[in-house]
Amino acid sequence: MAILYLVRHGQASFAAENYDRLSELGRQQSVWLGEYFAERGIEFARAVCGTLERQRETAHAILATMNSALRATEHPGWNEYSGEALYKAYLGDEWAAARAKGDVRSVYRTIKAALAAWSEDKLSGALPETWGEFGGRIAAAMRSACAGLPEDANVLAATSGGAIGRGIADLLQAPAQTAIELNLQFRNSGFCEVFFSPRSMRLISFNCVPHLERADRRKAITYS
Repeated sequence: MAILYLVRHGQASFAAENYDRLSELGRQQSVWLGEYFAERGIEFARAVCGTLERQRETAHAILATMNSALRATEHPGWNEYSGEALYKAYLGDEWAAARAKGDVRSVYRTIKAALAAWSEDKLSGALPETWGEFGGRIAAAMRSACAGLPEDANVLAATSGGAIGRGIADLLQAPAQTAIELNLQFRNSGFCEVFFSPRSMRLISFNCVPHLERADRRKAITYS
């Protein structure tokens, strides 16, 4: 069975000047996930990631921990939507100040509302892409990552929660609100398993963190 593993990056540096890098915990989450894959004898025929630093770092940590000779191929199709652009389009120039306060709940409430407005084409101003264009590039990235591989191949894709939420919702033919909910519930270094063949893709599992489901790692389950 051919499986695409959609992995959300490890915890990023939420309140830091540069959000787009893994925190110390985020790196550890990624190492633990690499150990999980290695212990189960999972080998990847292909590895891909977005061009964002947190995505690259996650892919590198997983593969290095597995002692894999693979290097993740970077492609912007796997990048997250621009949370900063959506936030500004919805609420003005308060993004940096809100994130600097470290108030995750407040930022995510605003992002959730901005995502809903974006999905309904209700945001004004210049945006990097439309909701439809976002979905189109994620679907294209998923197809490209799996193209030309044998029926027993495993593929690693290190990406972000919004990309995964949108990709899975579209596979399930679910509405935009479902994609938003899946996005905001996705855990750092969690993964989905998606069966693929030349004819179809089907969801097998969602938001899995078996590498963190231990008594001594429960506090390592994060969402940012």
